[in-house]
Amino acid sequence: MLLQEKYEFLQNYIKNLGSLAVSYSGGVDSTFLLKVAYDVLGDNVIAVTATSSTYPQREFEEAKRWIKDIGAKHIIIESEELDIDGFSENPINRCYYCKSELFTKVREVAVENNIEYVADGSNQDDLGDFRPGMQAASELKVVSPLREAKMTKDEIRAISKQLDLPTWSKPAFACLSSRFPYGHQITREKLTMVEQAEDYLYGLGFRQLRVRHHEDTARIELGESEFDRFINKDLMRQVGKKFNEIGYTYVALDLNGYRTGSMNEVLKDI
Repeated sequence: MLLQEKYEFLQNYIKNLGSLAVSYSGGVDSTFLLKVAYDVLGDNVIAVTATSSTYPQREFEEAKRWIKDIGAKHIIIESEELDIDGFSENPINRCYYCKSELFTKVREVAVENNIEYVADGSNQDDLGDFRPGMQAASELKVVSPLREAKMTKDEIRAISKQLDLPTWSKPAFACLSSRFPYGHQITREKLTMVEQAEDYLYGLGFRQLRVRHHEDTARIELGESEFDRFINKDLMRQVGKKFNEIGYTYVALDLNGYRTGSMNEVLKDI
């Protein structure tokens, strides 16, 4: 299908649902989905955002601001993944635990607000990566309108730009628990270290990045276009000093740069 045809399919698909609770993170996909759903269904759409220690405060503040611009009703809940039995041990199906908890709570909110369907923002590209959270979505009958329309991330960005959504060029984001190697325990203290380290790099103007937590070592992934700026003696010393203050003994730059789901690269050996 052409992009315009996919967009029209998406609008008709959402219209046929009648009412929708969007699991909203403030990212590119969920913001686009919420905007289209609200334009189609109006007050029969709600946005549900779950706060937790794996969800950075900067992302939460942006989510609140962008929902206000869209105009949809916003309901904030708490979904603390670290309280889920087995989650903090960080197994390879960690996302299954997280999404099961999240979608169950979003479903409860939907029922309380007489909303029939719960939707996530997964897109066609997500089918190409290891995504155990999709199993939870399937089990809990969560719909994925963007996947139904076979829309890719680039296509979502393109229409988001046409709709003048501020997220159209926003870098991809995943919860902070994705910064830890599988089998390494996740704690609130470690999550705070990662959040502080990434916030610091964002504050320096870097945009596409991850700080992967390898116990006493922080492994920085940067987008290819940002390497040249980082390779500066004074800046690297500044970053190293700040990361030491945060709690890291060693600071490394990943020469392969940023890539989605880099922690999944070890799965072929498991």
